[in-house]
Amino acid sequence: MSLKIRKNRSAPPPSRCALTECMSIIAGAWAPNVIWHLRAGPRRFSELRLDIPPISAKVLSQRLRELEGRGVVTRTIQQTTPPSVEYALTSLGQELIPALDAIVAVGHKLKGSPSSQG
Repeated sequence: MSLKIRKNRSAPPPSRCALTECMSIIAGAWAPNVIWHLRAGPRRFSELRLDIPPISAKVLSQRLRELEGRGVVTRTIQQTTPPSVEYALTSLGQELIPALDAIVAVGHKLKGSPSSQG
């Protein structure tokens, strides 16, 4: 005897699911780290490289371009000699901070749970 398929009673996702849209931003490799390190204020490319040692220059550059294209990060060219570029979170990018804080809080709980220590 087969089991009856139950209806999903959760609220239907809006068209072009907002959850999928948000996750596509923070699910990119190193994207959450970049956003995390920009939360305190603008950073130059070299500063971000120091903040996130394992990331390569190529991947950091790609991630910053993607985040800029999605409206999460702004890129400002500083009129210095030599010119430098500063990256900062937009107001939309700032709105991602509470979500990252929540993910980090759950991560700490998972790290401390007996089932995660295998």
